[in-house]
Amino acid sequence: MLLPFLIVGGIGLVLLLISLVLGDIFDHFEIGDGAISGTALSVGLVVFGASGALVASMGLELVWVYVLSIVLAAVAYLLSVLAVRNLTRSSDGVPASAVGLGGVARSDVTTAGGEVSLDGPGEVERRLAYSDAPIAEGARVRVVEHTGSRVKVVAG
Repeated sequence: MLLPFLIVGGIGLVLLLISLVLGDIFDHFEIGDGAISGTALSVGLVVFGASGALVASMGLELVWVYVLSIVLAAVAYLLSVLAVRNLTRSSDGVPASAVGLGGVARSDVTTAGGEVSLDGPGEVERRLAYSDAPIAEGARVRVVEHTGSRVKVVAG
């Protein structure tokens, strides 16, 4: 009686792990213009398996076990789809440029590297930095170039 729920839940768990490691697997197939989310489908399968196993252990009739499991899986799927869409919409994916921002050198900055703290919106952590000329720790700096996670700074 529990075996079908354990199998479906296990498949869902494997798909969920694949989605977390490799990304949403259905994005590569362009199914339904993003209507099917592999992550949400995996969550639904896991909830179906887990809730089916739990409800079956309570001694209800098999038809009610399936009905409750399907309802809970559908709710979990819909909530997961909404969560994934909201997270996707909220991420801009493009970091703001730091060019022109001022700050303070938190370590000696050389051509090999260093760290700076910048004065700007959203700048709460130190950034890796480099400079053509050595800059002493504590000196004011200004960003002249932004490449990846590093910034090129000049004194001033």
